[in-house]
Amino acid sequence: MERINLHFTGDFHAITSAHNLLAALIDNALHYRLPTATGLPLDARHVSWRRVLDMNDRALRQIATGMGAGNAPARETGFDITVASEVMAILCLATDIDDLQARLARIRVGRDEAGTPVTAGDLGAAGAMTALLVDAILPNLVQSIGGSPALIHGGPFANIAHGCNSVVATRSALALGEFAVTEAGFGADLGGEKFCDIKCRSAGLSPAVVVVVATVRALKYHGGAALADLGKEDAAALTAGLANLTRHVENMGKFGLPVVVALNAFAGDSPTEQAAVIAHCHDELLVKAHLCRHWADGAAGAADLARSVAALADAEAAGFRMLYEDDLPLADKMRRVATEIYRASDVALSPAAARQLQALANQGFGHLPVCMAKTPYSFTADEHVKGAAIGFTLPIRDVRLAAGAGFVIALCGDINTMPGLPKAPAALHIGVDANGQITGLS
Repeated sequence: MERINLHFTGDFHAITSAHNLLAALIDNALHYRLPTATGLPLDARHVSWRRVLDMNDRALRQIATGMGAGNAPARETGFDITVASEVMAILCLATDIDDLQARLARIRVGRDEAGTPVTAGDLGAAGAMTALLVDAILPNLVQSIGGSPALIHGGPFANIAHGCNSVVATRSALALGEFAVTEAGFGADLGGEKFCDIKCRSAGLSPAVVVVVATVRALKYHGGAALADLGKEDAAALTAGLANLTRHVENMGKFGLPVVVALNAFAGDSPTEQAAVIAHCHDELLVKAHLCRHWADGAAGAADLARSVAALADAEAAGFRMLYEDDLPLADKMRRVATEIYRASDVALSPAAARQLQALANQGFGHLPVCMAKTPYSFTADEHVKGAAIGFTLPIRDVRLAAGAGFVIALCGDINTMPGLPKAPAALHIGVDANGQITGLS
């Protein structure tokens, strides 16, 4: 666990290096005023490629580079976190090394002095970036504590990126076993929607079953209970919070997929409250639900869930469909996700976002899917709004093109692509004991 959560195989470092190599080549081209493949130099005022770091560091969100004599032109830029890098998304959506290099070449980095878009391929960067990723594109096989195989590959966060593991790993898993189980995290409204509308669309995948994971504690929190009180029985909070679970189950049904609910058990949960959630799923949502104790009991603790999933997959009950078609305008795709999945009444595009969407449509990118960058803590863009809000307006303040990954990113509300550390960072509790074993990561 410690290795997986720290350096693991070095994939994240390779992605960071490939991303920042492109940034260095951009600044080098600016310094020497090198002509790009368009014939003209890059315009320093219109470089859109930022740097990345695998670290929460809010001080790097906005920076100035090129300060001092003899450097590249001074300009404002910034850092994103590595999991938000387009290179991360490209690695996870590429089907092989050739596709990886082609996608890297399509990355949009800015404009030349005539206003023509410039790509990583125009700068000659794709080959060297691919060289840094030749090992990182290979999926990583690990073994669970229970002895079962698992593939861990890629890590784009679902709140600020597309939230799915690599296509290569998924296809490998499908080739190696009867069933392949993959995770699309940060809630069905984020990871689940993006798995269907971005990953499956890109890779031609068609899922058979969705497992929506819930806990009594989370449901009570969405029902109004304070964090400090989640261990106490609170029937009113649980009942109110069930609206959140209902929303997620309904949303996955909109993709034509059968749903099973996994209720993860905590040691301090009330059996009465666990039974209430199971009953709500069976009686109101008409879906199977299982109390899962695999965290404590290993595979046996989720055996009933596995049987239900296998039965639904074998029944071929899925009629998988996307939420929107390719030819729907970009703004309408964002509106479709906001109204159908988040249950907003509409979206509010900032003037800048509206101009960017029109420009992208004019440049031939209107067919791309959309990647909504939004808080994972609420259906709204406000992390403090719990439960299952309805009828709100979703603000979209900025739009970014990920031409290599093949989607358009909508930044909703005050979401940041470079998070900051909390007041008491986890790093304060991590160390190494006398035997050289890492501690504090549990």
